[in-house]
Amino acid sequence: MRAIVQRVSHASVCIENEIVGKINNGFLVFLGIKDTDNEKDVKWLADKICGLRIFEDENGKMNKELKDIQGEILLVSQFTLYGDCRKGKRPSFIKSARPEIAIPLYEKFKDEIIKHSIPLKCGVFGADMKIELLNNGPVTLIIDTEDL
Repeated sequence: MRAIVQRVSHASVCIENEIVGKINNGFLVFLGIKDTDNEKDVKWLADKICGLRIFEDENGKMNKELKDIQGEILLVSQFTLYGDCRKGKRPSFIKSARPEIAIPLYEKFKDEIIKHSIPLKCGVFGADMKIELLNNGPVTLIIDTEDL
């Protein structure tokens, strides 16, 4: 699994001009699921994201996590995170999980986030979405379970 985690002041996702998910202070998480991912990857990644200490404390150091600031997560599925651009001009998405694998893992990922008592809003899996955000910092991290 691969996640792009952006610390945001606010973020929203729209489908056909309708807001389907909106958060204030927290993380915008783009989640890519690979064809070889499993439930172990889901749990590890959800735990890692919920425990990230990238919010400033009273001394200006990145020491606080989402719970400390009453932060939220906006989760957006994004199969293009596994786009391979090494050859040609058009990316290959052969490593991206097909929906029959990706959807159950995406749903399990949502459940793992909820177990951490983090307020969660989501895009719609497979939909054409428009994302609006105000990146705070900017702070953007790439986390990949393949690096374990």
